[in-house]
Amino acid sequence: MGEGKRKGKMTVEEAGRMGGEKTSETHGPEFYSEIGSKGGSQRAKQHEGSAEAEGKTSLEEAGHRGGQRVRKLIAEGKEHEEE
Repeated sequence: MGEGKRKGKMTVEEAGRMGGEKTSETHGPEFYSEIGSKGGSQRAKQHEGSAEAEGKTSLEEAGHRGGQRVRKLIAEGKEHEEE
């Protein structure tokens, strides 16, 4: 355990961990699933139709582009080795 900031008898880290464990005991996995879904849908609504969202691509598209770039670089490297 790292040295955390102390306020009283326990560190902020210890207090956070204890609070998280207590929340986990009282609410269960359904609670976390529900708040995660709510947060995700709210975040999507914030970006919907915004200028910021217009320029963004999906993660799948970004991954595909990155893979294509790597493929191209490998091919160029092989061509350079052959010379």
